[in-house]
Amino acid sequence: MSATDDSRTNPPGNPGKAAAPPASSGSVTRNVGPVSAATFLSRVLGLVRDQVFAALFGAGTAADAFNMAFRVPNLLRDLFAEGAMSASFVPTFTQWREKEGDEAAWALARQLMSTLLAVLLALCTLGWIFAPQLVQLMAGGFAAVPGKLELTVSLTRVMLPFLPAVALAAAAMGMLNARGVFFLPALAPALLNVGMIGFGLALIPVCRAAGWPVITAMALGVVLGGLLQFACQLPSLAKLGFRFRLEIPTWHPGVKRVAMLMLPATIGLAATQLNIFVSQAIASSFREGSVSWLQYAFRLMQLPIGLFGVAVATVSLPALSRAAVKQDMPAVRSTLSEAVRLVLLLTIPSAVFLAVMAQPILALLFQHGRFAASDTTATAGALVMYCVGLPSFAAVGIFTRAFYAMGDTRTPVRSTFVAVGVNLVLNLLFVGPLAGLGLTHRGLALATSATSLINLAQLAFLLRGRLGGIDGGRMARSATRIVLVSAVAGVLLWLGLHAIGDITQRGLLVRAGVVAGGGVAGVLVLAAGLALMRVEELGMLQELGRSFAGRFGRAKK
Repeated sequence: MSATDDSRTNPPGNPGKAAAPPASSGSVTRNVGPVSAATFLSRVLGLVRDQVFAALFGAGTAADAFNMAFRVPNLLRDLFAEGAMSASFVPTFTQWREKEGDEAAWALARQLMSTLLAVLLALCTLGWIFAPQLVQLMAGGFAAVPGKLELTVSLTRVMLPFLPAVALAAAAMGMLNARGVFFLPALAPALLNVGMIGFGLALIPVCRAAGWPVITAMALGVVLGGLLQFACQLPSLAKLGFRFRLEIPTWHPGVKRVAMLMLPATIGLAATQLNIFVSQAIASSFREGSVSWLQYAFRLMQLPIGLFGVAVATVSLPALSRAAVKQDMPAVRSTLSEAVRLVLLLTIPSAVFLAVMAQPILALLFQHGRFAASDTTATAGALVMYCVGLPSFAAVGIFTRAFYAMGDTRTPVRSTFVAVGVNLVLNLLFVGPLAGLGLTHRGLALATSATSLINLAQLAFLLRGRLGGIDGGRMARSATRIVLVSAVAGVLLWLGLHAIGDITQRGLLVRAGVVAGGGVAGVLVLAAGLALMRVEELGMLQELGRSFAGRFGRAKK
């Protein structure tokens, strides 16, 4: 799919207005393939980035400082760019284009970008000034290691310009998604990884010559990668008729609507980030490496979420928005049901595979250079706990977008605050009364997973009342069968690993063989089990495979 694939721009008899495609639920599965293909390439580069990072910096002072410093621009990105803003902008842009035409929608987009840039530059200025206080709040435990807190402050300031760059990239992605272009926006985040790897490695000699910490080169790579992520989408937008230029913000009615939708969503995301702050602060008081172990585990858990959960949620939002604009509730329910069942089919087996194969995968990917076998074992413990909530992490994104598509950002906020309370209580329990369990950083990961499960249950219950049903019985039947088949595959894999022994002490070729063999065996057992159990979503999986292969086939031509 390219920017010119959008043949729905000007219907006969109405040259200024766009005709929306039908809100067919089947389009979700077909479009997930290209997004997953692009995300796959991006995540592979992400793994290469993490491997380079782990080999150069391990899980010590520099790695902890970088991971904590990156939380600050990531926090603001989640609040204003790829989270609340993106989810609020796509339905508004879709509605503007449906009712007012292309030129009005492009004008809205230019005003949104200009407003975002003005607001976020002001926030970056404040972030620079108050970086020491913010880092002290997030990672006070770093003060126990000489120079660690100061390094975190320095890296935080270097990476702040990443925020406006990625906010503009998210706005561009929203426009392309609303126009039915999914592959390129999904591929754009790969340039962040390219920036961190390419620019980061190239700038290491420069940083050394300047007397800066070597880790600063990787922080500069983050900023350059964010700029590339935005710039690469402009040619496709230009083909669709959009001309990027900065304007004086005028409080455009569409921008005002986006802001009004963003406000409750931002509050909800801020509450979610409070969980992360508390978890990171607690982890910073554990033994050195805890923050990095959690970060490496969380990134690996994000691989299937990005490949499948985010891909399905991204594709479903425009379809849900079009159906909601037309008040076509059956189409909303149908799209939601297809999206959730597809996500469960893809993420439940992924969670079981990652949990069982945690040590071999981590040893293969990261156990090089300064990343020791003890780091592999500690990271694997956190990954297992994160996998408990992996499917719910992915499904929450779809349910949340269903509310956003209907212009309701308040309901997800209310459920978020309940989940936040549960997470805070669990965190305190694991470092207080339940500290005797010895879970340490693993307890924080388990608390995060429990929170996502509770949040999913709330959203499903509330959306069921809103839509008069969400096809819940069908979802539950599919989930039960998928869990049973995945459990059988997981037990067989565990028995095989038990026979092999401690994989962290084996060579690279053995690790690679175990991971590859486990993957092949798991897929074969899963496919046979799904067919035997007559899981109806197997057909969706086959369609997804065809679209995935089709995208790579076209890309090679």
